[in-house]
Amino acid sequence: MTPFLLLQALILLGLIITGALVVAFKDLLAAAIAFAAFSLLLAIEFYILQAPDVAIAEAGIGAGLTTAIFIIAIRGTKRFEEKE
Repeated sequence: MTPFLLLQALILLGLIITGALVVAFKDLLAAAIAFAAFSLLLAIEFYILQAPDVAIAEAGIGAGLTTAIFIIAIRGTKRFEEKE
């Protein structure tokens, strides 16, 4: 296996793991940060697949702007946790 394929396989594995973490986290802030990591890995994958324009758009909008909007929206809400 070439180093290129190994790198691509690791990034794809990271995408699967971070995607599962986004769904699994109960804390909204942790889910938003996991989503940012997912988006950053996706941007790297687009760059590896020789689509730098899509990678820049994904990094800027997906990892940057969308995550900032999520965090601002989460900050505007009240934290409520059920008592067990």
